[in-house]
Amino acid sequence: MTLEDYRAELLKLSTDIERTTFIQRNFFNGTPYVFQFRDGDYFDFSKRIADNFNISYTDVNIVGSSRFGFSPYKFTEFSYESDIDVTICNENLFEQYFELISDYTYKIRFREIFLRKDQYNQYVKFLKYFSTGWMRPDLLPSNTVEFVEMRERWDDFFKKISYGKSEVGNYKVKAGLFKNQAYAEKYYKSSLAQLQNEIK
Repeated sequence: MTLEDYRAELLKLSTDIERTTFIQRNFFNGTPYVFQFRDGDYFDFSKRIADNFNISYTDVNIVGSSRFGFSPYKFTEFSYESDIDVTICNENLFEQYFELISDYTYKIRFREIFLRKDQYNQYVKFLKYFSTGWMRPDLLPSNTVEFVEMRERWDDFFKKISYGKSEVGNYKVKAGLFKNQAYAEKYYKSSLAQLQNEIK
């Protein structure tokens, strides 16, 4: 799909069902641009991530400019400065993080933990993602041992598969964790609806 085709098809979408189908077909189906003509490498890359988190390779997907060859929101071309944006959709993995975050929130509520202003702002930033059914573990608050360890494990793994250290090539790999596929579709569908209003 070219950028022109993408924009034209995007402008035709008028219903929630049409947007959902568009997301499923174009964001979560087929081999991404960065792995064009390298289906096997895409499988190996997805499996590498899945095995690290003990999930299925089908729970791992590439989105953004590295999927399309252009940014689906900014309409800029994919380049060597672009990141590889990965989505992980798995309820069990999400629940592991959720349990810790729930306990942490109760500790704040009952004043067992006190946050500085910068820590509170970081926590609020994290919750903005979390409340829509996904999270960026790199934004977890850094004032508990558990969160520091989780952030470090997450960051260290994706550093190990970035910049020429995996099948994807010489790019930085970043990832977000969604509760499930439905929440991922809802997130991207919401972004598409906003984009439609901007370009009409």
